[in-house]
Amino acid sequence: MSVKIAKWGNSLGIRIPKNLAEQVRLQEGDEIEISTAEERLIITPLKRKKYTLEELLEGMGEENLHSEIDWGESMGREQW
Repeated sequence: MSVKIAKWGNSLGIRIPKNLAEQVRLQEGDEIEISTAEERLIITPLKRKKYTLEELLEGMGEENLHSEIDWGESMGREQW
């Protein structure tokens, strides 16, 4: 796939096509590392922070707690 380089201020920039961004799970705001090797430009996504359960549940409270959903009877070896 080829894309054109555009001038952004004093720098150059490229747009990453949506399908390529999805393949490597890149999202707006993600950080990347840019390097060169053998006349190639290499873009590497930086690892995302892994959150603890406590960090994920930090903002939960009565005002944003979802109600329980009845999924019916177990159909296999689910554990509830």
